[in-house]
Amino acid sequence: MTTLELEHALALAEKGRAIVPVNPHNKRPPFKEWQRHASKDPAKLREWFGRSTMLPAVLCGDVSGITVLDVEVKNGGLEWLDQHRDRLPDTESYQSKSGGVHLVFRCQPGTRTIPLGKIHPGVELRAAGALATYWPAAGLPVLSDAPIADLPAWIMPPAPPPPAPLKMPVFRGGSDARRYAEAAMARAIREVASAAPGTRNASLNAATYSLLRLVETGAVTAREIAGAMAHAGAAAGLPPREIETTLASALRARGGAA
Repeated sequence: MTTLELEHALALAEKGRAIVPVNPHNKRPPFKEWQRHASKDPAKLREWFGRSTMLPAVLCGDVSGITVLDVEVKNGGLEWLDQHRDRLPDTESYQSKSGGVHLVFRCQPGTRTIPLGKIHPGVELRAAGALATYWPAAGLPVLSDAPIADLPAWIMPPAPPPPAPLKMPVFRGGSDARRYAEAAMARAIREVASAAPGTRNASLNAATYSLLRLVETGAVTAREIAGAMAHAGAAAGLPPREIETTLASALRARGGAA
């Protein structure tokens, strides 16, 4: 016997969308690392939904080729949708559990998730790394079965300004050991400053921990390393409190050098 949830999961997978099962009450997957487990495999979907009360959710972004504009009932989301209806192309859409609307658009490479408040207090754009529960699998109505349209450019808020050019701190010293330490610090600063979002704290911690081994040579002090790495963290866009916490963690791991 095929459940409604499985029927919809298989149909979504046929469209090239990667699926994750979610609890219909809290919209959470039943396992960790769900992004890695998202699947288009019919056998896996039958395992998940054949006898389950879970609902299929689509992992948005490049992996599924879609973004979902989640328009909420609260915070004036539906009013925003009414005001902009003429500016939005006809596209696949369905009602959400709260009475709001999910509008499905074609994903452009690199489209980022935009949280509530950036477009409108009641509107969120779900893209890379975000899930969108497919509520028709719970019996809610499909509002339009039109082919998915391109996301209108006007919905996207302006991109944040590029970071200021990195100014390298000035190191002074003459010995071979000192020159080696200076080169290592400069290299670490560039690596941390260019780290991708989501990896910046880990990059700062690892680079600081690695550099602190040079304190034993006497060519550089822990204070100099902390100052250089604080500069790198700021260039990467980390807030001061996160930089301070990360540096303190690396210092403790190296024995609390100061």
